[in-house]
Amino acid sequence: MSKANPIDLTPFIKAYDVRGLVGSQLTADVVEALGAAFVDEVDAAGSEIIVGHDMRDSSPGFAAAFAAGARARGGNVVLIGLCSTDETYYASGALNAPAAMFTASHNPATYNGIKFSRAGAQGISFKTGLRSIRDGAQKYLASGIEPVAQSGSQRELDVLADYAGYLRELVDLRDIRPIRVVVDAGNGMGGMTVPAVLSTAAGLSELPIEIIPMYFELDGTFPNHEANPLEPANIVDLQNAVLKHGADAGLAFDGDADRCFVVDELGNPMSPSAVAAVVALREIQRVRALQPEGDIRVIHNLITSRIVPETIIAAGAIPVRTNVGHSLIKDQMAATGAIFGGEHSAHYYFRDFWGADNGMLAAMHLLAEFGSQPEPLSVISQRYSPYASSGEINSVVEDVAGATARIRQAFSAEAEFDELDGLTVTGIIDNPESFWWFNVRASNTEPLLRLNVEASSAAQLETIRDRALEIIRA
Repeated sequence: MSKANPIDLTPFIKAYDVRGLVGSQLTADVVEALGAAFVDEVDAAGSEIIVGHDMRDSSPGFAAAFAAGARARGGNVVLIGLCSTDETYYASGALNAPAAMFTASHNPATYNGIKFSRAGAQGISFKTGLRSIRDGAQKYLASGIEPVAQSGSQRELDVLADYAGYLRELVDLRDIRPIRVVVDAGNGMGGMTVPAVLSTAAGLSELPIEIIPMYFELDGTFPNHEANPLEPANIVDLQNAVLKHGADAGLAFDGDADRCFVVDELGNPMSPSAVAAVVALREIQRVRALQPEGDIRVIHNLITSRIVPETIIAAGAIPVRTNVGHSLIKDQMAATGAIFGGEHSAHYYFRDFWGADNGMLAAMHLLAEFGSQPEPLSVISQRYSPYASSGEINSVVEDVAGATARIRQAFSAEAEFDELDGLTVTGIIDNPESFWWFNVRASNTEPLLRLNVEASSAAQLETIRDRALEIIRA
């Protein structure tokens, strides 16, 4: 049914996904129109599409509305129900079908959203289809969804056991030493996937891993803390529990369980870059054993620590530096044939998982590496964190171009610049053991400028960080 003044979709259809406020932006009508437009964009009339959802209160209803819109345009809907985002990638890859996942990831309970994939878990960004989906849905909201002659069908499918079994095939944890791991699911989908993959809930064999669960109850109101482990306040409970239980490690998943953050036995966070370096090395060694000759490529975005490309090169592979953003990196995984990709934000991509990101798989690699040798996790973490890093620092900046110009001017005599993603400033230093670099990037959705700094020493980091912030906030 058409509406006189349909909701404007532009404000909440982002560069990589849909993310909006429930009720005022995302409504059943909007979602139904998006379902119809999605089928049009991926040419799925007469073919199957996957629809999954997380544990948010609005997610089941939105999944049903989306399915109705998709069926109206001829899509044969496969409802996989409650799942993590990487379960939808598994279903999309295993069934070679497009997929839509209802989740707002780590955002508060008032939000929901959609992550889209083409068949084979290939990403869809604003430039590669999301704009067309938005425009098609906007048309349907204004004039109504035009049903096709043969409407689509619908069936239900539980993929959890197959998903868990597939991950177990990719990383063998059966022979590691016994380890104790605290897992904070943040009341998100990790509460369902962790027992299936790392324990026996999906009917798989028992592993030498003792799981101490935290907040495994699925609850889209997030009663204990936001399901965003990137914020230090949200891993405090995990850090305390690791120390309390004398655990070997701690894992924290975000709301849709596609990102995983790691805490060592001392309660200290392990940087996502260090995790990326460990997983990259394992994947390079595995592929090289199967493929003695030929190039091996590994992707890292430009915000990851310098240790990541250094590890890749030392292992005899080729690092590929990319922009930030999961859809962009999925495209680069396919274009370059890379075996692995790592981001500073704890997104990890695997060729053997259709080039898609999977935080659970990264966690399994880390547990396999840690459990196959006697060292505590803190030693491994320190080995792959040799440099000082600021983490991401956000500043409210209305004139991004002006702030960027001031940075160029201030550092012009002592640095080199590149504009792969925002502005990266790299210091020109004669001493090969001394270095610094920083990147400034504008937010896609807010008047923010994001600063990331890395240097060979803490003192050098502080100097460059403070100079950059003074210029940005002038």
